[in-house]
Amino acid sequence: MNTMRTVLLMTLLTLVLVGAGGALGGQGGALFALIMAGVMNLGSYWFSDKIVIKMYRGQEVQSGPLYEVVTELVQQNGLTMPKVYTLPQPTPNAFATGRNPQHAVVAATEGIMNILSREELKGVMAHELAHVQNRDILIGSIAATIAGAISYMAHIAQWSMIFGGGNDEDDNPVAMIALMILGPIAAMLVQMAISRSREYGADATGAKFCGNPHSLASALRKLEMSNKQMPMQRVNEATAHMFIVSPLSASKLAGLFSTHPPMEERIRRLEGMQ
Repeated sequence: MNTMRTVLLMTLLTLVLVGAGGALGGQGGALFALIMAGVMNLGSYWFSDKIVIKMYRGQEVQSGPLYEVVTELVQQNGLTMPKVYTLPQPTPNAFATGRNPQHAVVAATEGIMNILSREELKGVMAHELAHVQNRDILIGSIAATIAGAISYMAHIAQWSMIFGGGNDEDDNPVAMIALMILGPIAAMLVQMAISRSREYGADATGAKFCGNPHSLASALRKLEMSNKQMPMQRVNEATAHMFIVSPLSASKLAGLFSTHPPMEERIRRLEGMQ
């Protein structure tokens, strides 16, 4: 179900791109913006593990409780062993990155060790391994590329209107204004929906990997409470969607536009699993 939803959302995002390209400059405009966004996001996708780990000052580990839990999950489920990192932040959280299972990284903050039991930690890392196995980093990079192309075209339309462009008979000023205002909003909403869908998918797959959905549900409840009480410091908003729970301090209104699904719904789905 989550896979079908992702396909439909990706199709919708592509249709938004085609519509934006038609409003701005036909197929040529859409292709140019897509290439520009693709070049930027390809570099981010290819080197995402190194960039994010350096950003959060991660240290690779090859022993200890975190490494042992990941090794156990990998052996139990026949997965490829990723690199394992710890992050010095006291706020409990975790994420996965890397372009494929052969170049993957799973990471957890030092704070996560202080509040989770071993079974709960196993549930969290199973969730992160599920992101790797489900190719969520690739899906997210493609969605970001298309959304970025739409945003580029919106900026081009804006500057074109400011400097007197769009005066040709074939140009539609109403379509240009709609692109400027509605294009980035539509892209953001669809990209957000894709991210939420992949989180639900990682919860479901992670529950199967660890064999106990209730341990993951319990861990999510603890992580959500801890991140509200002690939000992570100096978080790059571009990487916030990667964490298992949102590291950003947000109001209920801002939560409506979060890349993470409502925690209550995530826990309800997990507790409903056998």
